[in-house]
Amino acid sequence: MMSGTRKSSDSSFPSLSHRFSHMDASTQTWAIERVGQIAINVHDVDRATRFYRDVLGLKFLFAAPPGLAFFDCGGMRLMLTAPESLEHDQRSSVIYYVVPNIAQAYSSLTERGVVFEDKPHVVARLEKVEIWMAFLKDPDGNLLALMCEKSV
Repeated sequence: MMSGTRKSSDSSFPSLSHRFSHMDASTQTWAIERVGQIAINVHDVDRATRFYRDVLGLKFLFAAPPGLAFFDCGGMRLMLTAPESLEHDQRSSVIYYVVPNIAQAYSSLTERGVVFEDKPHVVARLEKVEIWMAFLKDPDGNLLALMCEKSV
């Protein structure tokens, strides 16, 4: 086992439900409402800005010093930033962008030069919906996904 990690079955690491069972939502004075912003590490903010704005079609909001670019994605703000240090130089989490028609989005982005990791495919079949995804990378190698729910 890696240093600093524990198995969930480790008795010295109680379950989250047990650790927070004393919390009562009716008496809590604050609550997380939503995610306000996601930072994406990039090495060339100008190049990444062109990709997110011109290729993916996200709405560019503004740029700010020192080399930050901000976008709106359905009310979620994305921030492109160069890593401040080697410690912070890591790829972002996978961001799943919801699209209404994955086949059209895939075709349009392919025409714009995007190389996908795979073609749109079903990742889950639920009672009333299929969840489709297709994965791609931005110019800095951050893994992204298109995601679409289709009624069955």
